[in-house]
Amino acid sequence: MKQIIISGGNLLTGTINIGGAKNSAVALVPASLLSDEKVTISNIPKISDIEALTEILEYLGADISLENDVIKIDSSSVENKEIPENVSKKLRASYYFMSALLGKYKHVEMYFPGGCAIGARPIDQTLKGFRALGATVIEENNKFKIFADELKGAHVYLDMPSVGATINTMLVAVRATGGTIIENAAREPEIVSVANFLNSMGARITGAGTSKIKIIGVEKMTSGFSEVIPDRIEAGTYIIAGAVMGHNLTVANIIPEHIENLIQKLKEMGVPITVDSTSVTVSRANSLKPISVRTAGYPGFPTDLQQPLTVLLSMAEGVSKLEETIYENRFQNVKYLNKMGADIDVSSQRVIKIKGPTKYKGGTVMATDLRAGACMIIAALTTNKKTFIDKAEHILRGYENIEDKLKNVGVNIEIVDI
Repeated sequence: MKQIIISGGNLLTGTINIGGAKNSAVALVPASLLSDEKVTISNIPKISDIEALTEILEYLGADISLENDVIKIDSSSVENKEIPENVSKKLRASYYFMSALLGKYKHVEMYFPGGCAIGARPIDQTLKGFRALGATVIEENNKFKIFADELKGAHVYLDMPSVGATINTMLVAVRATGGTIIENAAREPEIVSVANFLNSMGARITGAGTSKIKIIGVEKMTSGFSEVIPDRIEAGTYIIAGAVMGHNLTVANIIPEHIENLIQKLKEMGVPITVDSTSVTVSRANSLKPISVRTAGYPGFPTDLQQPLTVLLSMAEGVSKLEETIYENRFQNVKYLNKMGADIDVSSQRVIKIKGPTKYKGGTVMATDLRAGACMIIAALTTNKKTFIDKAEHILRGYENIEDKLKNVGVNIEIVDI
């Protein structure tokens, strides 16, 4: 197990450069299987989730080269074989292989994907898309066998705008016969990124980024290229850290429009923040106003930032309210914030009330999941006592070079094995 140790109390000053988006890269890498030639993806983040995905590609027989932040993938020698549970359970995004293999070979066998335990994360909308396109789905003992004699374009209406279901349906539909329409599609920037990558390989997708995506299937896909967009969740996390303990902290290499909802919430609280075309500069305020936040699909407030934001809300003078609408088990961080000195009411499964201002103390806490771990780091920055964050491997799944990036702006941090 890895542990992060932070001696907080220092102001964060300088620049943090944001890497490629985890939630984009983890879909782009499996999507490469749809090509019959070599593809190139640049600005790949150095995170453990990418390592897990390349492990699956190598298991299937793909030829991979990774140099700096550029990965080249040749899938011409891939063998479509069962993906075992010990591999698929490492991350949620393994289910993008399910759709890529189904789209290319019309047959796939693999076990249910893994990922953070933040509540029920069913794949029913993904399976709905598969079935609409003509696939038969058999599930036994946590294993899926999905196959089709022919994949045919269809009208798919998602019951909710799920990012995973939208991408998975796209990955199958690009190799189906005829046209597909996905309605109530998710609108996240990561979906646009995946659609652009598929189009560079010869797919015919329009409407990505809107609630209605149209796809004309193609028989063959060729070489393609994608540059991973900046990670809006990584950017948002460091901006929140700057709002808590920053002194002219600049978060660079970002697309501010992708985090507009966060920026407006910080301004509402009274955070000193300056927005440029590719960066945000932020400092902590002498006093913060309490606010209400409700998570929602893009362009609403992202569920992946509500846990980090909880620390900032706890600094406000008064009571803030945070409502989580996406996952029912995403307040596991609250137990540890309260242990560190916060006053957060979790009597409701979906809503927490945060009373501030809070003076945090150090101690030993746990990263119960990826974004909860980021929340613990931000809380640890505020106290000059040592904070020990167990199960830090969750954090390393989604934050590239977090130790170096924080050290470079003044944080006393180290990652150790225990």
